[in-house]
Amino acid sequence: MQLVKVRRPDGTTGFGSLANGRVSFFSWPSSLGELLAAPDVASLAADLLKQSRSSEALDKLTLLAPVCAQEVWAAGVTYKRSKIAREEESVGAAAFYDKVYTAERPELFLKAPAWRVVGPGGYVRIRKDGKWNVPEPELTLVISPSLKIVGYTIGNDMSSRDIEGENPLYLPQAKLYDGSCAIGPAITLAGAMPPLAQTQIKLEIDRAGKRAFEGTTNLGQMARTPENLVEWLGREMSFPNGAMLLTGTGIVPPDAFTLASGDVVRITIDGIGTLTNTVG
Repeated sequence: MQLVKVRRPDGTTGFGSLANGRVSFFSWPSSLGELLAAPDVASLAADLLKQSRSSEALDKLTLLAPVCAQEVWAAGVTYKRSKIAREEESVGAAAFYDKVYTAERPELFLKAPAWRVVGPGGYVRIRKDGKWNVPEPELTLVISPSLKIVGYTIGNDMSSRDIEGENPLYLPQAKLYDGSCAIGPAITLAGAMPPLAQTQIKLEIDRAGKRAFEGTTNLGQMARTPENLVEWLGREMSFPNGAMLLTGTGIVPPDAFTLASGDVVRITIDGIGTLTNTVG
């Protein structure tokens, strides 16, 4: 089952299940946070779908980021390709990136509060004071208040590589700013996902109608498991509305590449769909 948050033509928002090009709306709960609080999210969602009395064609609706009050966190250096890229961009701190790749404790950081998240079709941004900017396509975990992984979606962790490379202490400025995080288009419940180790992630960047970059990886290349990342995130932290966790990237454009205004970024993950955003 896939869950979506949408805006109707009259401006109201709805939350429900997406199948065969139609959204079946839930009368309750009206938000992801309420659903995540259920002891068995999948069973409740299935019951709500059976009870749904209202549906509409997706092409008449606007997809929104499937978040309400969840914090969005992110993990770094979880793929070898990301480790190498981080070492290249910050030679002075290369040893630290090497250590965190093999360390027991992962790198975790706050990426965005819910209100700052961009949805499908929205505009992501590059910093005006950044000169080397890239998207980072990432599997995103949907986590319940009890720290269970109940679903998966797609995240774009926009990053200013030159700012972080200048000094690792600048990580929050390189990663957290207006338009730096996009999520969507839907949440696929855990039971409906293909085996993660075989799941492919694809990044496509178009510029002026032509392909500027594309790359692929698969989740089998991750050095950490999703469960391990969630266990560390939940240490000394509570999430009463649940949370989302971007799990790192295994696709890094070449050093000569940087995003430009108007670029179209598409991230596709098997079992979830495609998240498309334009650089504003």
